Amino acid sequence: EVNRIWKVKDTNIYYTIILMLIYSGCRISELLDLKKEDIDLEAKCFKIIEAKTAAGIRTVPIAEKVYPFFEYWYNKNDCEYLLSTPDGKHFEYRNYYDSYWKPLLLPLNMKHRPHDCRHTCVSLLTAVNVDERTIKRIVGHKGQGVTQQVYTHFEIETLLEAIDKI
Repeated sequence: EVNRIWKVKDTNIYYTIILMLIYSGCRISELLDLKKEDIDLEAKCFKIIEAKTAAGIRTVPIAEKVYPFFEYWYNKNDCEYLLSTPDGKHFEYRNYYDSYWKPLLLPLNMKHRPHDCRHTCVSLLTAVNVDERTIKRIVGHKGQGVTQQVYTHFEIETLLEAIDKI
């Protein structure tokens, strides 16, 4: 199914959002609410500054495969948010889900929720043997022990190397 999304990505720019979700492990709300000021295209990462959990506050690497999509959306218009409606407005979840997500998956005969992209990201990272600590760091999962949270410092290069394996 991921390959099918890649094959149709040029038919509708909004397919790129699905790929951005898969290759970042973000929650849909995190990506829809991502402001351009929290993106560092040069360092190939972005900061999630508000999240569902404390572990969700993190720096997320931008995978090389989807970097052009981040760059496109970043430069698309003057909206303060990375992703926007065709008229340059901030996406609300219901608008995105009903007007884009569902209609994009329908012709592909797929039924998924945006959250399934997080599961796909974790599965892809696991399949290429990325260690669990790094996966948790990328997707913002809880469960890291105090030692890992306090004493282990992840550099963005480590996270980029991991995300680029998928």
